[in-house]
Amino acid sequence: AVVSTQSTGFFFLNILNTIHCIHTNIITMEGSKDNPIVFFDVSMGGHNIGRIKIELFHDIVPKTAENFRQFCTGEFRKAGVPLGYKGSSFHRVIKDFMIQGGDFVKGDGTGRVSIYGDRFEDENFKLKHTAAGLLSMANSGVGTNGCQFFITCGPAAWLDNKHVVFGQVLDGMKTVRIIENVSVTPTNKPKIPCMITECGEL
Repeated sequence: AVVSTQSTGFFFLNILNTIHCIHTNIITMEGSKDNPIVFFDVSMGGHNIGRIKIELFHDIVPKTAENFRQFCTGEFRKAGVPLGYKGSSFHRVIKDFMIQGGDFVKGDGTGRVSIYGDRFEDENFKLKHTAAGLLSMANSGVGTNGCQFFITCGPAAWLDNKHVVFGQVLDGMKTVRIIENVSVTPTNKPKIPCMITECGEL
């Protein structure tokens, strides 16, 4: 169904009012001062909803962190064309669980590519899914990491030792919560596009 600009605007205002009542604090892990910091500027239905600032745990999972960093900066190129998260969407949202994005290949959760080739191995499982605001790799099984990721909306212990945690939200958890509360289809696809309009390294 087509979502009009007017109805999108009403939703946006309602969710902003609601979000003030939602717990947005996160438990931050102590990382290295040399870890890279990246960002996503996000829009919902064409409206800017804020910036998500993320620390990448290069000191613990350097290969995984570098893959994500280059997709944020556009450094990785294929046939001379930058590939990365700018212009891609959060295509899967499950309230109280996670928001998933990063499929700039197909846009529906079936695409995969990495800076190392089609896929790369699970680097390690030292970090666990203990809180909201953790950045972790989405996959389709052992050793199938590519470009897709998710940000947790709460603890998710059942994902430990199956998905590689490699970063944390430092600022912008309110933006994560706005995305988390978007209306979705029965297949968990947002009814209003949630897009990464700009991204890079700080």
